[in-house]
Amino acid sequence: MTTPKYQIRAAHTDSTVTVYQAYAPEIGLPAAREGRFPAAWKRDRMTWIKPSFLWMMYRCGWGTKESQETVVAVEITREGFEWALEHACLSHYERGLHADRAAWQRQLRRAPARVQWDPERDLRLQPLPHRSLQLGLAGEAARRYADEWTVAITDVTPLARTVHERVRAGELEAARELLPRERPYPVRDGALAHLTGAA
Repeated sequence: MTTPKYQIRAAHTDSTVTVYQAYAPEIGLPAAREGRFPAAWKRDRMTWIKPSFLWMMYRCGWGTKESQETVVAVEITREGFEWALEHACLSHYERGLHADRAAWQRQLRRAPARVQWDPERDLRLQPLPHRSLQLGLAGEAARRYADEWTVAITDVTPLARTVHERVRAGELEAARELLPRERPYPVRDGALAHLTGAA
């Protein structure tokens, strides 16, 4: 069955959804140890969360890029995740979706969250035809993410390294078995209509 071009896929429970980020060890390690972001984590900067483990691996080079050596899985409330989606603006202007470029820019300035849809990645980090959600949180959304929505933070750097080792060894099936179980995330009809312009 073909995966829809725009679909949120994530590890989720009845009350939470897991997203991924990569940080320098001085942020990522205390965050995982304490289960919350340390004081050094800037609440006034935009932070991008990604429900796709493999897209995170693409972004951080399996945890090898500078200042992205610690990969964390952040379990957040579904209520918070859905609030962010509802209040998000598409990160680029889309004719037909926005009245005009100026209206989109006004919306983008006001929105506490923004969405990009980037090509999903396979185990070799090659692009796939369907898209992966990237959700940027700023202002109110970033503060709520850090202080209200976060339920747990886990260091998954060892998992990233193990999966990468399997891929490099050509053991793709073994690597696939280790991946987090990401399923389509249930959203009500029309809930993503303001975020699914063609990328």
